[in-house]
This record gives sequence, C-alpha cells and structure tokens, in this order.
Amino acid sequence: MVEETIMSEQNGHVNGNNGINGETPKHYNDWPNDHGFDVYEEETKPVELKVSGNIPPYAAGVLYRTGPGGYKTKTEDGKIYEASHWFDGFSQVHRFQILPPSESTPNLSVMYNSRHSVDGIIDKINKTGKFEQFTFGQKRDPCQSLFKKIMTTFSPPSSFMKSNPDEQNLGVTLSVNMPGLKAPVSSANTDDKSNNTGISSLLNKSDNTNYQFIDPATLEPIGLAKQADLHPDLKGPFSGTHAKQDPLTGDIFNYNLDVNSKAIYRVWHVSASTGKTTVLATITDAPPAYIHSIFLTANHVILCVWGSHLSYRGLAILYYRNMVDSISPLDPAKPCRWYVIPRSSPSPGVIATYTTPAFFAFHTVNAYEIASPTDPSKIDIMADIAAYDDLSVIKRFYYDNLKSSSPGSLAYVGPKSDSARTWLGRYRLPNIPGTPDPNPTSLISAHEAVQEFKTSIAEAVELPTLNPNFMTRKHRYVYGVADRGKSTFFDGLVKYDTQTRTPLFWEQQGHSAGEAIFVANPDVDGEKTDEVNEDRGVLLSVVLNGHTNRSYLLVLDARDMTEVGRAEMEGAVGFGFHGTFVGSGRDTFGA
Repeated sequence: MVEETIMSEQNGHVNGNNGINGETPKHYNDWPNDHGFDVYEEETKPVELKVSGNIPPYAAGVLYRTGPGGYKTKTEDGKIYEASHWFDGFSQVHRFQILPPSESTPNLSVMYNSRHSVDGIIDKINKTGKFEQFTFGQKRDPCQSLFKKIMTTFSPPSSFMKSNPDEQNLGVTLSVNMPGLKAPVSSANTDDKSNNTGISSLLNKSDNTNYQFIDPATLEPIGLAKQADLHPDLKGPFSGTHAKQDPLTGDIFNYNLDVNSKAIYRVWHVSASTGKTTVLATITDAPPAYIHSIFLTANHVILCVWGSHLSYRGLAILYYRNMVDSISPLDPAKPCRWYVIPRSSPSPGVIATYTTPAFFAFHTVNAYEIASPTDPSKIDIMADIAAYDDLSVIKRFYYDNLKSSSPGSLAYVGPKSDSARTWLGRYRLPNIPGTPDPNPTSLISAHEAVQEFKTSIAEAVELPTLNPNFMTRKHRYVYGVADRGKSTFFDGLVKYDTQTRTPLFWEQQGHSAGEAIFVANPDVDGEKTDEVNEDRGVLLSVVLNGHTNRSYLLVLDARDMTEVGRAEMEGAVGFGFHGTFVGSGRDTFGA
C-alpha cells in the first residue's frame, strides 16, 4: 500500500541538492544511501534469492528484520505526508529463510519475503493528512490545544486494544515466542509446513508498552497486546524496547516507567517456564528518562538511568507528543544512576546504587560478574555500553541529516560531528553487596562506578551484538556497525576485541551495512561456549549497495571479518533497526 501511494512520486523527485528534476544527485564521499531510506516495495510472497559463495549449513534458520520501510505517503488531497525522523518511518518486517541443503536441493538456498505492518496508519494519513499518535521526533501543530495533545498522547488502553493490528507503528525490535502473552492464531501454529524452526509467535516492539503480533510466516499484523497483560502494575507508557533474556532459561527482564506526579520505575521478570510475571523492584527516586535498554548478569538486573531526562518530570510529553522535544539537554552535573537488583524471587529490591559521569546511550552490550579483587566475599559487575557524550545523535537521526544527498547531512560529517558518534565503554560496579545497603537508592550513599576503558569514536560499535552464548558471561568480542565519518550514515561493520582493545573492519565503498547478527558454529571443538571458540561463527547483515540500489544478505566469517557468501536481491531493503535469528533445531525464544 505504501508502495502504491508514493512510488510514482519518486520519479523525478527533487531531493537534497538535486535542484532540478532528472539530475543525478551528488552524494557525500561518493557513498550514496538515499535509497535505503526511500524504500517502499514489499515482497508478500517468498522469492528465492541468488546465493553466491559458501554459506555454512549451520547458518540455516530464519532471520527477521524490522524497521522503517519508507516515510512518505500521498494523501487524498494530493499532498505528500513525510515523517521527519528515522525512528518514525513506516514499519516493515523482513524474513530471510535460510534453507540447508537437502536430497531434493543439494545447495543451500535463501527465501525472502516482507510486509509493511502499518497499512491502517497509512490509510488514516492518506485520508486526513495527519498522524495523531505519539511519535519519536515528528513536529506538531503548535496551535493545537493542550487538552487535545494530552488526549491523543496517552490514549486509554481500551482504545489501543480496539485499534486494528496494523494501526500501531512499533517496528524497533522483535521477540520470538515471548513468554507470558497469548499469541493469536497464525499460520505458524496451524498448518504452515514451511515453518520448521519452532517459531509460534513473533512480536514487534518499540520504546513503549504496546506489542504487535506478527504472523511469523506471512508477516501480517494479527493482534495486539500490552505490558499490563503481563502484570497489572506495569501500567506506565514507557519501557525499553530491548528486553534482556537469560540465554539458558529464556526468562525475560525489562522495566516499566510511569510518569504522573513522580516517576515510578518497575523492574520486572517473566518466567519462561511458568509465564508468570514478577515485579523485582520499584524505584521512585530517579528522574524519568528515555532508556532504550538495560543490563543483565547471571544473578542481577541493572537499570542505568542515563542523561536523557524527560523535561518537567515527564509532563513535557503531554505537550510535545514526541520524545525528541521532551528530552532535556544532557546536564553534566547530573550523573548517571545505576540500580542493581537481584534476579532472585522474592527479590529484595535495589541492593546498591552507583553513579558515573553523565552520558547518553541507546544500547547496552553485555554485563557479567567477576570476583571482587578487594573483597572476596563480594562480586564486581562489568558492564559494556555504546555511549555518547551528549544528545546530538538524536537530532542527527532526522532524515534530512542522514541522507547522502541532503545538505543537512553535511553538519554531521567530519570532526564537528564527533559528539553525535558513539564510543564503546566498560564500567566496573565494585563490591556488590549480598544484602541491601541501608539506604540503597540515595545518591548520598551511592558508590562510584569505575570506567575500565573507553574507545575512540573511530573504533567504536553501534547496534552492538555478540555471540549469544556469551550473554551474561565474560565476553571478549563485540560486533556492530561502524561510524567513522566516511558516510553520512554507517560505513562498515566492526569487530572490537575488548582484550587487545583493537578493531577489525569490513568495508566496501558505497555499501551501507545494518546490524550484524552472530550465528554460532555448533560444531566447534570442545565446549561451544568455551572462550577459545567465542568468535567461531558467522555474521548476518543486510547491506545496501548504494551504487545499484540493491540489497544483499551478507555473511561474514566472524573470526577475520571476511565474506564467505551472500544472497542478492533484485530490490532494496530499507535501513532498519534490529533483527533476531532463530536457527533450525535451536532454542526458539527471544527478548
């Protein structure tokens, strides 16, 4: 539907510094990426991709990707509605099914299908020319009454549940077989013979507490749920889109943020074995903040309230109805607060609080526990994070600042853009007590966390991932996209060695890569989670060739970042956010 309403407008489209219809646009550093944002086509029926190279059979399974699939639509009065921020693009889900060799098909094959998940939203915009829901960065009519702003920001849960499944724009992360929620009937839990990976449900999620069920095979939106369905106390409107999951049990951990007269954070846990949800801690002394992700160790959950505080105790959301304008500038005088909560049930709540100098982040990487070198009766927690010195990256992610032909993107290239590019850091939370401190949430009694290292921005990782077998365990390698200023967007993939403090890059001029998903080789020598074998596997990344406007699924050897194979497409996949992989014959749960 999106394709039908806007594709005709792309012919002769004036964009960036084109100036005149039909001119070839000029792209920064000959690294074109416009088409990765202006993608509207979808493949509702699976098509086979052209495979080259030597993709290993253990990579067989299903890779899902979610994120924007275009950001414009033509309204009934002939105008063009445009989302202004990358995080507000029209959600689209992609499915790459990697099929192993068989007797009938001797070679590995890759099937691809995709579908927009917001057709209902597009319909309403086409009729009204407006999008009334809360957004991340869309500008609003300043003359609209405060009452109307409030009513359209926090619509009652009953209103959300009465909406159609395709009327929610939730495409940031995906969860497979999330416990605690009853999935609607789909082709995956009826007679779909193509689904041989044990996937019974698929959720589209964002930084709020609403969930959208997606059919795992056809990718159609088929239902809605909300966080309060897990537990009645999870009634706040905000949460982390990156729930954390125990790699052994499948248990899920996250937080819920309510903003009324004061901010209330509730850190919660869903048992994969029972489906029961428990609130582990309630925190009332922290400022309301935009927090995209949390930390998880084998025995603790860590909520870091970093420097993206919401103005006026969160009430700015009611006026602006978008996150960008509601966040206060980062204040260096206000440190980040780290809250440590045991995973045990019943939980004693917060047992310790730490502080660090202010920073902002989207993505935590991993956290793990080690014996304390100063007190053998206690442990230290090591926490890796991809962070920023200020909040300028949020405004960098407006479309006009990302597209290679846009003049606005020039403000975010070169040294002047350093604060809008990430660094990778590791923090140590020393001497975690076994029992709660007398006043654990007081900043007066808070301990200081220690920064173990901080990379340069030229070496750093965004959209960070690692070998999933090492979640909550000591890891050495972190993978992600590189942002070294060679492009107006991401300019390669990087493997960072936290032991030697060195990066290793994959790069091809004009090719823009997405998040790298690690698929472990199950046949390595010795224990599959042995440290020696941590990088034995492949990385899956969807890459746009900006010179041909075609995408391909890239497969890299995670040891040396060299290509082992790819699956080429006839069209393009929009620059998305995150994905999840379910291997054939492997565990089928996901956060």
